[in-house]
Amino acid sequence: MSSTAAVSDLVEEQILARAATCADAQRRAGVELLVLAYEWAVAHPEQRLDARASVKPGREQARPFGGEGTPEVTEFAASTFGAAIGRTSHAGRRLMAAALDLQLRLPLLWSRVQALEVRDSYAIHVADRTRHLSKAEAAWVDGEVAESADGRIAWSRFTSLVEGKVAAAAPALAREAEERRARARFAKRIGTSENGMASFLIRAPIPVIEALDGAVTELARRLRATQPDPASETEPGPPDETGLAFDSPESMDDLRVHAVALLADPAAAGRADDAGVDLRDLMPDVTLFVHLSGHDTATRASTRSEGDQARDVDADGEALDRVARIEGHGPVTESWLRGVLGRFARFVVRPVIDLADQSPVDAYEVPARHRRAVQLMTPADCFPWGACTSRTMQIDHTDPHGRGGASQVGNYGQLTLTHHRVKTHGDWQTRQPFPGIYLWRDAYGGTYLVDHTGTRTLAPPGRPPKHPAPPSTRPRSNFEIYKPAWTLDIDYAA
Repeated sequence: MSSTAAVSDLVEEQILARAATCADAQRRAGVELLVLAYEWAVAHPEQRLDARASVKPGREQARPFGGEGTPEVTEFAASTFGAAIGRTSHAGRRLMAAALDLQLRLPLLWSRVQALEVRDSYAIHVADRTRHLSKAEAAWVDGEVAESADGRIAWSRFTSLVEGKVAAAAPALAREAEERRARARFAKRIGTSENGMASFLIRAPIPVIEALDGAVTELARRLRATQPDPASETEPGPPDETGLAFDSPESMDDLRVHAVALLADPAAAGRADDAGVDLRDLMPDVTLFVHLSGHDTATRASTRSEGDQARDVDADGEALDRVARIEGHGPVTESWLRGVLGRFARFVVRPVIDLADQSPVDAYEVPARHRRAVQLMTPADCFPWGACTSRTMQIDHTDPHGRGGASQVGNYGQLTLTHHRVKTHGDWQTRQPFPGIYLWRDAYGGTYLVDHTGTRTLAPPGRPPKHPAPPSTRPRSNFEIYKPAWTLDIDYAA
């Protein structure tokens, strides 16, 4: 009987009992993962590094992952551990750092985690927030929050409790943090884009904000005076707090958004008084990369099978909206492009470059057309579970240039600086059997396939370590590291 069928036969009391059992198993797995992260961290001390090689540019260094009182760890170890558990290098490092802090700096909290009284997420949060404290200060916070970390209070209340205790443990550091926040000034895009909309936040002294608000208000007033009256039989509403009279709050907000955009182009802002000016002509030049389907809906409907056509039309036979993708902002519908972006932009339609027709070059430097082709094939960092999608990542030669690797599409991959160093100087092998298809293997036999859809594990780590750790007198944990009884060999040259 399948597990699904078995669950469907359960009565209500049995469903609750099974759910409790699953939650308990999840907690046990979280504890064991922290133990394994600790074991992995202490198995990669500074002594594993070649002292002569470490001084060379880009080579692996030992870094303090945890707080005061924890040993330094070789930095590339986080990438191998993160890949093994299906997470990013950053997530691997965070877990290793938390494991070190819990075992060596937060003993009360760690004992409750081992007893399954505290979830690992609560403990990891405390470890993150106390890392900058001394060992004694972290131990005091440990004693103050360990009892409340078992879920008896809501998560928001628990995080507030931790913040308060951290500040009380080191008042001088708390004052310095407050002063840094008071001095912090920024103007940046925040959060993730959603349904074609994004946010920009400015933090500055009050006089700067007041001046900016005044400039936006004045530009919006000038734009309103140059626009034709709206096709409406209703009279404009009364002036709002800015002194502007509009038919609706939306029109006022729209013009203020236009005004903000004009501030980025002072020359265009000077034309805001021109009668009947097209607001799109005043917008500053900004390039957005929008990926669209090149097929006409009617053509697709006529050439696909009956089952496939259901994805293009609704039950009444009307064409469904297709989805486009704006690089760096996510998916939007084509209706949104026409109705929203169309009001703010002018479009230049270019065909997608032919990825298969990119002539190689006899040079180390990567041409712009090659870079664009790589970004289209694999839009994210090509290291296992890489998350970065920046257009400024480094382009790496999969097979090193000068050692048989040509400068051509099919021998490139986008990597962050950290992963570029891991690939160049770490114990990783990588091949690109087909353009945009990357095979990675670590020193322990873990093998991963990366393509434009993401990362998949082909073989879990399980081979003996390439460089055995030096003998250690540290106390061993009660958990044994799981080692698979099989490995998978892949012939990259085949």
